[in-house]
Amino acid sequence: MSTEAEIRAVAERRFAEHRDREVYSPLGGMMLDTIDDGYQAMEKLIDLWRSRGPIGGYKIALTSKPIQELCGVDQPCGGYVFQETIHTSPADLSLSDFNGLALEFELAVRLAKDIPSDAAPFDEMNIREYVGACHPAFELIDDRRADYENLDAISMLSDNIWCGGVVLGPAVTNWQDIDMASTPVHLEWNGEQLEDSVTGAAMGSPMISLSWLANLAAERGWPMREDMIVITGSTLATKQPKAGDHAAYTVDGIGTVEIKLRA
Repeated sequence: MSTEAEIRAVAERRFAEHRDREVYSPLGGMMLDTIDDGYQAMEKLIDLWRSRGPIGGYKIALTSKPIQELCGVDQPCGGYVFQETIHTSPADLSLSDFNGLALEFELAVRLAKDIPSDAAPFDEMNIREYVGACHPAFELIDDRRADYENLDAISMLSDNIWCGGVVLGPAVTNWQDIDMASTPVHLEWNGEQLEDSVTGAAMGSPMISLSWLANLAAERGWPMREDMIVITGSTLATKQPKAGDHAAYTVDGIGTVEIKLRA
């Protein structure tokens, strides 16, 4: 395992990179030893970012087997979402506010009540009682112009898994009868119907994703509080927008989330 000083140095490096809007790079010579080291570096980075305000929720990344293999892990990864980066649809955002923006297409859940860590382990059935609403959502991936051919999960964990925020569509509170495994989803890009998928494309169901994150949070001591949101993994491949693009992502029975990008 890496030492406390080594982990702290990684967090301070990531903090400085964001401050100076540097291009993302893997840790290289500062490589951490384990996934746990990566999470510890992330948690220290979050502490350094306290000026950004309160935590608004969490994200789940690397949900597909191909992307896990690409990044050298056999599991998803979790990260933090700051409250100030949660936007409401229709969102009109500037690319210049990011150091390299990509979009992912997700179902977000809003917690109806605190999830106590001592209630773990969670599964896709017992986690449902904590869900107050579901939203169609974009995750705003701030990849800092990374080279996608040179990725590893530990380095990405130390950078909060690139979470730049969330755009939330309408809240649906009567979601309980929606089939979370096979509900169709649709992506429209600049008025053209682009791709279709289903809600279960990330880990089989958003509720499976949420239960996985709740177990991780219980293990790591991350608080999961009433009204926090959790974005549960992308159903479609990541896309990098350009100025002028307009995207609309629809989850049948839930609604549509929209975003416009300017320079």
